[in-house]
Amino acid sequence: MQNCTFRRQPIPAVLHQHAEESAILRNIRSVLVRAPHVELHRLRRLDERLFAHLDGLSVAGEFGTQLCTQALERPGAGEVFAATLRAIDERNAVALNRIVMLAQALPDARRGLLSALGWASAADLKGIIRTLLESVDPFRRTLAIATCRLHRADPSPALPAALRHDDTTLRAEALRTAGEIGRVDLLAQIQGAFGDADEHVAARAAIAACLLGDRADALVALHAVATGAGPLRDAATQCLLLASNFEHGRQFVATLARRDAPAGDVPDAALKRRVIRSCGLLGDPQYVGWLISLMTDDAYARLAGEAFTLITGADLAKLDLERKPPDAVQAGPTEDAADDDVALDEDDSLPWPDVALVQRWWHANAAQLPVGTRCFMGAEVDAEHATQVLRKGAQRQRFVAAQHLVLLSAGTSLFPVCAPAHRQARLLGNVH
Repeated sequence: MQNCTFRRQPIPAVLHQHAEESAILRNIRSVLVRAPHVELHRLRRLDERLFAHLDGLSVAGEFGTQLCTQALERPGAGEVFAATLRAIDERNAVALNRIVMLAQALPDARRGLLSALGWASAADLKGIIRTLLESVDPFRRTLAIATCRLHRADPSPALPAALRHDDTTLRAEALRTAGEIGRVDLLAQIQGAFGDADEHVAARAAIAACLLGDRADALVALHAVATGAGPLRDAATQCLLLASNFEHGRQFVATLARRDAPAGDVPDAALKRRVIRSCGLLGDPQYVGWLISLMTDDAYARLAGEAFTLITGADLAKLDLERKPPDAVQAGPTEDAADDDVALDEDDSLPWPDVALVQRWWHANAAQLPVGTRCFMGAEVDAEHATQVLRKGAQRQRFVAAQHLVLLSAGTSLFPVCAPAHRQARLLGNVH
C-alpha cells in the first residue's frame, strides 16, 4: 500500500466502515484459511475486499491512521492488524514499537501483529524485519523469524543463532521456520533438540526434522509427541502419518483404534475422532467401508465424510451425495451463558453424507483407486497431483497437499496456504 494525501475532506462514516471492516474481515479470514470448504478462489474474493478497505484507510492518510489507533482501545486481533499495517505503511517506528509492546502483553494483539507482518509485502517490510532480527529482545527476534517464515524468506545467520538461544519461544519458532523454509543444513542442530526439556521445542524439532528429510529418529520422536497430550499432538500425528512407511502408518492407526475401544467401556469420542482423521490422512482405501458405516452416526458423520473425501477425492457436495442436516445438532458455541465451551465446531461447513448415495458411489468407483498404497484425493501421492490439490482443493486438503510436496522433496519450502491469495496464485503460477 502507498500512502496518498487526501485532497478532499474525508467522510467519517465511510472511514469508520473501512476501519471496522478491515478488523472484521481479518478475523473472518483467520477462520476461512482453516475451513474445510474454502477454495483459493473464494479466499481471493475475501482478500480483495480486505485490500479495498485497507486501501481506503491508506488513501485517507492521517485520518485513517487515527481511526485505527483509536480502535486499539479494544485491542483485538483485527484492530491490531489494521493499526499495524497503517504503521508499516507510514514507516512510523514509534507507532509500530507501541504495537509490539502491546503484542508482548496480549495474545490477541500478538496474533493481529503477526497477521499484519505476514500480510504486508516484502517491500513494505524492508528494514523493519532487519531491525527486529538485530534486537536483543527475544520476543522481537521471534516476531522477525516468524515473519520470515510467513514470507518463506531465509533469516540466514539469525536462524542458527536463535536455535541456540535460551528463550524457549524463540527456539521453537526458529525450529518451525527452519523446517518450513527447507534449511537442510541445520538438520543436525535440529535433531539435537529432540530431547529438549521444553516439550513444545522438542515437538517442533521432530516436525522440522521430518520435513527436512529425517525418516528415522524424527519419526520416533514424532511418535512420542503424537501419542502424548501436548498442544502439537495433532500436528505431529499428521506429519507422522504422511511421512511414515505405509505399513507403519497402518500400525499406528490400528494401535490408536484399539485405544478407542476399551473392553466394556464407551469409546472416548475425542479419541475416536482422532482415529477418523488419521484414517483420512493415511489414505488407506481399506478404511472406506468403516468410514461409510460411521456416516449414520450424527456425532461422526461429517468428519467421516471429510476423511472419505481425503482418500477418494469425492466431493460430497458437488456430487450431490449429501443429506439434510438433522434438526437436533448444535453447531459451535451454545447460547447458554453458563456454557464455558466457546470453541467453533470443527465440523462446521462440512456436508452431511447420505450413506446410501455414498455407498452407491463407492461401489461404482472403488476399483479406480490404487490398491496397497497411500491414496490422497483419489490418486497416488506425487508432486503433480499434490500441486493440483493446491490449485483446486479446499483449505484443509491444501494443508495436506503442501506437506506432501515437502515430504516428497526435502529442502523445499512448505507452500504458504494461509498467505494472501494473490501471493499464493503467483507462486502456483511458477509451479509446473
